[in-house]
Amino acid sequence: MKIRLGVIFGGRSVEHEVSIITAIQAINKIDLVKYEVVPIYISKEGKWYTGRMLLDIELYSDMDLLERYAREVVLYNRDGRFVLQNKKGLFKKIITEIDMVFPIMHGTNGEDGVLQGYLDTIGIPYAESGVYASVVGQDKIFMKQIFKESGVNVVKYKWFFDTDYTNDSEKVIKDIEKLGYPVIVKPATLGSSVGIKVCHDEVELRDAIIDAIRYDNKILVEEVVNNLKEVNISVLGNYEHQELSVIEEVGSSHELLTYEDKYIGDGKIKGKGKMKSQGMASAKRIIPANIPDDIAKEIREMAIKAFRALNSSGVVRIDFLVDMKEEKAYVNEINSIPGSLSFYLWEKTAKPYPELLDEVLSLGIVSYKNKKAKTSTFSTNILEGFNGTKGLKGIKGIKK
Repeated sequence: MKIRLGVIFGGRSVEHEVSIITAIQAINKIDLVKYEVVPIYISKEGKWYTGRMLLDIELYSDMDLLERYAREVVLYNRDGRFVLQNKKGLFKKIITEIDMVFPIMHGTNGEDGVLQGYLDTIGIPYAESGVYASVVGQDKIFMKQIFKESGVNVVKYKWFFDTDYTNDSEKVIKDIEKLGYPVIVKPATLGSSVGIKVCHDEVELRDAIIDAIRYDNKILVEEVVNNLKEVNISVLGNYEHQELSVIEEVGSSHELLTYEDKYIGDGKIKGKGKMKSQGMASAKRIIPANIPDDIAKEIREMAIKAFRALNSSGVVRIDFLVDMKEEKAYVNEINSIPGSLSFYLWEKTAKPYPELLDEVLSLGIVSYKNKKAKTSTFSTNILEGFNGTKGLKGIKGIKK
């Protein structure tokens, strides 16, 4: 019997379009002998839709057409069954049941633990990292604090809230300048290089901060790594077992890897509304990375340490910054649901994309079983004889 798999993608995020690309790529490679795929698209307005037409990437260039023919739905637990039900209509018919969810959403409201929290609440099994790993993996400041405590190299940094800058910008600027120019300004919880800028002086720094505040209320500022080479590695597994991909070297025509470098590359988006990008597979890269063996060894060791520190699960990508002169590597960030699910790294590690997806989904089932085996409630008599009604106005008016 096939597993009915709900693939959730899109979402209220600046990485909405990237999520669509990653999801369609994955759906086209999922083993249809084992899984029956049910596409579930979340619009930028937060509406949930399903329907086979969602598998056509050209559809997303015409939202009026999508809303007219796709079914708006809700996903909930109905007496132990996880159902997709029509949101509109007099009788709100159940469309199908879902056995498991595969969240393929990047950035806020999807990769950051928000969706995972809802899935945990209704009790449905799902693949990839859980709530805590997702939350920390999305917040670059939480991430660095935990990595630093776990003995993982991170660059020197400062962080602040948007109100700190609004209330006393001079104090914030003075503190940041202790790092020395140039510095990199980042919104703390975004991905895909959105809102990130390199600053060489105070004027550029102030402009970058104002831009970053448009996206987030927490802002991260890091020192720039000299003699920089950016490399990535993917990790597959859970807290019990981890497998590493080859290491890639990612090229950029800019001072840092941009959104265009990551997702457009040579696969430029051409034509009205037509997405020709191959997601992260569009980026210019060298596989394996041209780095010394001792640095590669350090990166592999830190990748596993970082993965375990967050209790990650499924497939992730961990991005590193390497000072080639000092021969020292730093973890830049972990991507809990990486662009294109890093399939291009695993293909170079002799693991075809369908096999990678099957292992990710199998890990989701293992995670669900492990979670079910743990005690989540316990019997207590704490409410027996409780006399806490004193002082509660109106309590006497409640009829028995």
